[in-house]
Amino acid sequence: MEKLCHGEINQFVDWHDTDGNIINASDGGIIFANGKYHWYGMAFRPLPFLSGPDGGQMTNMGVVMYESSDLLNWKYEGVILEVKNDPESELFAPLRFERPKIIYNDKTKKYVLWCHFVKYPGNHGNNKGECDMGLAVCDTVNGKYTWLGYSKPIDDNGCVRDMTVYKDKDGCAYLIYDRHTNLLREDRCLYVVKLSDDYLSFTSTYKRIESAIWREAPVVVFKEGYYYIITSGLTGWKTNQAKAFRTKHLLEQWEDIGDPCVDDFTHTTFNTQGSNAFLVEGTDTQIIMLERHNTSNFVKSSYVWLPVEFNGDNTISLRYKKEYCFE
Repeated sequence: MEKLCHGEINQFVDWHDTDGNIINASDGGIIFANGKYHWYGMAFRPLPFLSGPDGGQMTNMGVVMYESSDLLNWKYEGVILEVKNDPESELFAPLRFERPKIIYNDKTKKYVLWCHFVKYPGNHGNNKGECDMGLAVCDTVNGKYTWLGYSKPIDDNGCVRDMTVYKDKDGCAYLIYDRHTNLLREDRCLYVVKLSDDYLSFTSTYKRIESAIWREAPVVVFKEGYYYIITSGLTGWKTNQAKAFRTKHLLEQWEDIGDPCVDDFTHTTFNTQGSNAFLVEGTDTQIIMLERHNTSNFVKSSYVWLPVEFNGDNTISLRYKKEYCFE
């Protein structure tokens, strides 16, 4: 049995790879392939947020990956989606591959990576290339991903912000993302969009989650007939109170079931924001990956992983644990 330490709720705790370097894989996820867990995310820069358009919230590396057999000891595998030094390239850095998510397509045998793409210099905006979905593919989970470009779901009017990808038990895949077309609060909310069979494009099938207005950072879990989305409010890099929603069908009505965090007395989701969830192989345990962003040095952000508790009334709970054991 080994122990993962998160520290106190307001504490930043370094997590080192097997080479002794700080793990730098922001707002990504974990995919299990070839008998190993693969943890990936965007590599932040060691700069404060207030340093301007060249700040630490961008990347000058790309999306990186680590592998592990025990979820505690992680070996660095390198950059899987690289930025470019060519000013004419779509991937000229610094930029953002925000919230990258990888799923495997059983039919095409391809690993598909979607992200919220923000082109050089990496500042959020409402123009083309500043608020889109980015797409890359690879034949292997930890190989070099080929960039296929960026686009928008539904129509060209809706700006893309925080997003995730969910592969359902029937093999269908969905994008869940924060969308808006103007600055009105009621216009901005989460949408679910079904992907094509090869996961490389959007279908015309989608659902606006009317109850999820002004929410971002969606994380999806499923248990006993219910889908749940755990979300954050929109307060920039400042943490806020989580809110969860549930449904029996991804493309039907979603119900607001409130804050899943237990004893979160500061109402800050334990000073974190959600990024993804994964199943511990061979168990029924689902882990939510949360991140404690360190805006004075983004590279030293903390990763907080907590088990999701599924309650008898079809609600979910998150409890903060300073230490958590994996067997």
